[in-house]
Amino acid sequence: MAEVVNLRQAKKQAARKAARAAGDANSAKFGRTKAERDLQAARTEQERARLDQHRRDQNRREGDGGGGD
Repeated sequence: MAEVVNLRQAKKQAARKAARAAGDANSAKFGRTKAERDLQAARTEQERARLDQHRRDQNRREGDGGGGD
């Protein structure tokens, strides 16, 4: 004789398995490790700081004799 199976539980288990497979596929496709995210954030901050170092001073434009009269 065959084993009695609760169809509701079988459907839920199949749905969980499918969702897990889809999640694993998305993780492999789009996911980055925490170390990769931290490295990218550090590089972005370093680039921002380097760019800010080259910013011209705003006070020089306000009648400092520096130009366009």
